[in-house]
Amino acid sequence: MTKIRSPDLKSLCVFCGSSLGADPTHREAAGRLGGMLAKEGITLIFGGGHLGMMGMLSDAVLRGGGRAVGVIPDHLLRIEAPSRELTELIVVDGMHTRKRRMFDMADAFCVLPGGTGTLDETFEILTWKQLRLHNKPIILANLRGYWNPWVDMLDAIVAGGFARADTLRLFTVVDSVDDVLPTVRRELGAALVGEPRLF
Repeated sequence: MTKIRSPDLKSLCVFCGSSLGADPTHREAAGRLGGMLAKEGITLIFGGGHLGMMGMLSDAVLRGGGRAVGVIPDHLLRIEAPSRELTELIVVDGMHTRKRRMFDMADAFCVLPGGTGTLDETFEILTWKQLRLHNKPIILANLRGYWNPWVDMLDAIVAGGFARADTLRLFTVVDSVDDVLPTVRRELGAALVGEPRLF
């Protein structure tokens, strides 16, 4: 089967939970996104664990014949046992190195439901964008309204005067994983043709 490869989107970093969560539709969405990445020849960059949403996502990529690259700190190897089937597993010396390595390899970012680790990764990549260290798309997959409280908190931060209103333009919210790749491509395309962006 011939895979469709976008010249502007070769890799997507996905932040998501190492637990399955309470809503089965979230894990189903992770598997669906993984299948789409495999079909379109887009490399998955992720945290490397084989548990929870991360496992559903990476397993779907690999089942579809795609590439899944995991980046995991050495101290998590005993906690988040990585899949032995990954295309590549990169073991690093700590959490900060992990985030930087994933950033370097990714053309864009997608955030699926997750816990405090997912929030940590998301806030760091968002802060880097706010500081103009990058201008890569960040897509928040707000499945069944999971991230509504997080978006509300950012609205409150802006309303409270601790962030500018354009902070809310640092990321894009979509309601379905079906919208993730088209949204990323649209934002990458806008940068290529010089349409107005945040910076």
